[in-house]
Amino acid sequence: MPENPSSDLLSQAAPDRNTQPRQGLLDESEEDAGEALHSTGILPSQELERQVRLTREIFALEPIREDQFQPASLDLRLGPVAYRVRASFLPGKGATVEQRLDDLAMHKMDISNGGVLERGCVYIVPLLEGLSLRRRTSAMGNPKSSTGRLDIFTRLITDYGTEFDRVREQYKGPLYAEVSPRTFSVLVRKGSRLSQIRIRRGNPPSTDEAMRRLQEEQQVVGSTISEDEIRNGVPVSVDVRGEASDGLIGYKARNHAGLIDIDKVQHYDVLDYWEPVHAPRRGGLILDPADFYILASREPVKVPPTHAAEMIAYDTLVGEFRVHYAGFFDPGFGHPDAGGEGSRAVLEVRSYEVPFVLEHGQVVGRLTYERLTAQPNRLYGSGVKSSYQRQGIALSRHFKPRQRASVTP
Repeated sequence: MPENPSSDLLSQAAPDRNTQPRQGLLDESEEDAGEALHSTGILPSQELERQVRLTREIFALEPIREDQFQPASLDLRLGPVAYRVRASFLPGKGATVEQRLDDLAMHKMDISNGGVLERGCVYIVPLLEGLSLRRRTSAMGNPKSSTGRLDIFTRLITDYGTEFDRVREQYKGPLYAEVSPRTFSVLVRKGSRLSQIRIRRGNPPSTDEAMRRLQEEQQVVGSTISEDEIRNGVPVSVDVRGEASDGLIGYKARNHAGLIDIDKVQHYDVLDYWEPVHAPRRGGLILDPADFYILASREPVKVPPTHAAEMIAYDTLVGEFRVHYAGFFDPGFGHPDAGGEGSRAVLEVRSYEVPFVLEHGQVVGRLTYERLTAQPNRLYGSGVKSSYQRQGIALSRHFKPRQRASVTP
């Protein structure tokens, strides 16, 4: 069924390595300017630019735009077609994504100028970007914050892949997004950005001891946490009292709401799509498995300029619910150096199978911190257009702003 949509993309990759750099590529002095402090870690923005413009480990069918570069990640863009498939899948070690689409695709849709992805359906979209990674270099994908806050389940897939959102070392090939809107049908088009990618060099250490030290020195999660509570990440708890926001603790998505154009900003009225959720008069908040909620962490959260963070999305040890779809936190998020002191983590919450009670201060997730190879030349909220710095209970950027809730913890 597919007509080899990745062949043009692959032709953009590594064979041109011996050609002279074109206008706009980094010269040798620029290459040396951002010398890494560590040989392993997450690559910062300037290293990502180098991979695009010099080494061509990241390439694309269309020129990569300056605003795709984030402090420690790169925004990925949808290509011109989408495939409706019968079910989610991984290609496995013996197949490409295209080969699996031959069996599973139901319909091919041109989205060059816009196409609707219906809630409850699964789509595979070839991306404009591809990778030609070098030795000791791997990657990981994640939905963008605005994607997660719309309950759009989005995962990265690679040829011969055996895991979602993980790109193996030295991968050379196209990238695909699996997209499944859960609550709202969405209008997308070529160039729309639903996901992002981080590049990792080597296998940097990320130990409980390192995170305990980071919490002690930086107070990355703004509450009193004992050392033995920090394991597989720094714990984050939920606010169901709303004492800093007049009792407002979040929003619940309305069922059967209208279509959302993924590229429109501050366009939709909040109450057409969301019901405000206020603190229960007693006890905790009961999550209904049929509903999707936007809540906030009790504590302010920050990410030092030297690190990137990720929220563990689903941990059955704390309950049968998922608290985060878009797990990347950029360097500078919530950090005073980037004007973000007091930012809270927004939690995209869905219970599974049975109703579940969230109590105030209950641990609902863990933030894992990983060092960068060097401090980025741009921080979240400072030098990068940032929708959620100093956020309290924040819906996605598609909605008109309501009166800002206080972010005082």
